[in-house]
Amino acid sequence: MTILGHPRSWSCQWLPVLILLLGTGHEPGVEGVTHYKAGDPVILYVNKVGPYHNPQETYHYYQLPVCCPEKIRHKSLSLGEVLDGDRMAESLYEIRFRENVEKRILCHLQLSSAQVEQLRQAIEELYYFEFVVDDLPIRGFVGYMEESGFLPHSHKIGLWTHLDFHLEFHGDRIIFANVSVRDVKPHSLDGLQPDEFLRLTHTYSVRWSETSVEHRSDRRRGDDGGFFPRTLEIHWLSIINSMVLVFLLVGFVAVILMRVLRNDLARYNLDEETTSGSSGDDFDQGDNGWKIIHTDVFRFPPYRGLLCAVLGVGAQFLALGTGIIVMALLGMFNVHRHGSINSAAILLYALTCCISGYVSSHFYRQIGGERWVWNIILTTSLFSVPFFLTWSVVNSVHWANGSTQALPATTILLLLTVWLLVGFPLTVIGGIFGKNNASSFDAPCRTKNIAREIPSQPWYKSTFIHMTVGGFLPFSAISVELYYIFATVWGREQYTLYGILFFVFAILLSVGACISIALTYFQLSGEDYRWWWRSVLSVGSTGLFIFLYSVFYYARRSNMSGAVQTVEFFGYSLLTGYIFFLMLGTISFFSSLKFIRYIYVNLKMD
Repeated sequence: MTILGHPRSWSCQWLPVLILLLGTGHEPGVEGVTHYKAGDPVILYVNKVGPYHNPQETYHYYQLPVCCPEKIRHKSLSLGEVLDGDRMAESLYEIRFRENVEKRILCHLQLSSAQVEQLRQAIEELYYFEFVVDDLPIRGFVGYMEESGFLPHSHKIGLWTHLDFHLEFHGDRIIFANVSVRDVKPHSLDGLQPDEFLRLTHTYSVRWSETSVEHRSDRRRGDDGGFFPRTLEIHWLSIINSMVLVFLLVGFVAVILMRVLRNDLARYNLDEETTSGSSGDDFDQGDNGWKIIHTDVFRFPPYRGLLCAVLGVGAQFLALGTGIIVMALLGMFNVHRHGSINSAAILLYALTCCISGYVSSHFYRQIGGERWVWNIILTTSLFSVPFFLTWSVVNSVHWANGSTQALPATTILLLLTVWLLVGFPLTVIGGIFGKNNASSFDAPCRTKNIAREIPSQPWYKSTFIHMTVGGFLPFSAISVELYYIFATVWGREQYTLYGILFFVFAILLSVGACISIALTYFQLSGEDYRWWWRSVLSVGSTGLFIFLYSVFYYARRSNMSGAVQTVEFFGYSLLTGYIFFLMLGTISFFSSLKFIRYIYVNLKMD
């Protein structure tokens, strides 16, 4: 339930967003340090407030009944900051470099009972505020709540009306900033009559101290007061567990499969030589297993246009995911805020659209597709349409509740322009190159005009069982790491283990490829040649397991609540599962295709 009303001068809130550029600006905490002289003014921006346990539910600070200037001036923000819900505005706090302030009056307020109730609800929901000083975020709770006793029950709510700002400097630069309410008594909000007004006086103090730390990055993490949980440490036990599981799984699949394949090839090639004098019909009758379907295994599947679109978009997200992780490894992102990652993801998505167009159109032409224009449209819509529908619902909920996570119209137009002028044209260009560079499919075996009848299959070779096995095993390899990723995206943890993330990503792709090959072999051994879509669905079902894990995480591992946070969590969790389906389905398909080509090329044919 929204407890915040519309802010004053609401129309002015979106003015700075009119000048947004991709990648411009820098995130709070990045080494974009300003140099000051003694007595220079230091601007403190107020940013946002929101429930501590709902990271994606944020509101503008001035939506609360707090000290506010008559004319609100907003800071121009980068695209990443807007996507992260930032809405910075100048405050009434007067801070000068290296000048201490002791209990200076900020403003006097007279609050109505409705405004007091608004503050009470915010404090009960553990609302925190975020200010920004010289691109350094400082955070604290709006008020204080105390629950004590059962009989009699005590419920006390207080508002912090005094803030102590502690700033550290080295030379002419600010290195660290923090806010504290230590030794401050909260102002009680209890016992107010409905027609009574509450008079408040907000004050603040500023204390400067010199530090020997020369750069912000040199300061040890955890020295900032620990408002949010400290950066995640390397979890060696989970890494070793994943490595052992992967090595055992890959080794098992490789050894067993290669031994079985060697025996199959030796037996089939021996049978070919000993029965070379017999008729083809006698040979077919005496044969079984995957060789007997050599005239059907390369029969093109139904819905080939959709299959090629899935492969194209999956290849795009493989490149996108790898690019983001590599950029993080190179230190191109600020680890404490995710706005820069959002900007990079949008830019990379637009630039990698050429990959989806190329892969989809290239393979579509190889397997005999003729409607390549329709294939390009399907490729560019396969992710963008579900994303737009999901985002529309999520953004509408944020907008209806007055959250700063709702994107302003100018940002929406900017993103739409990026897609129309960069993403879609690159998809078409990639599709043209893919179509023109496509060669014939060049199957190792001829395909007969009449399809062979597929024998009835046992239950353990059904699509459902293959999807269960093919989805669970890759998921089990990343399940531990998945918790830390969820705790970062949907919680307050700080993830910096990008090297480990790259390693786990490689593990996921390796396990998916191995499982796909094994399941495809078992399917062909049962004389079932419908492997095209089965290979995509089997390992692609990992996305379903990831979504089911997100449901478990929401219910048992988080304290998230409310319509705003719930809609955003499940909406984007569905999209995440869909992205993993596309990525792993693509890896699975091309691994199976490579494997099938290999075994039939090495099989002697009459």
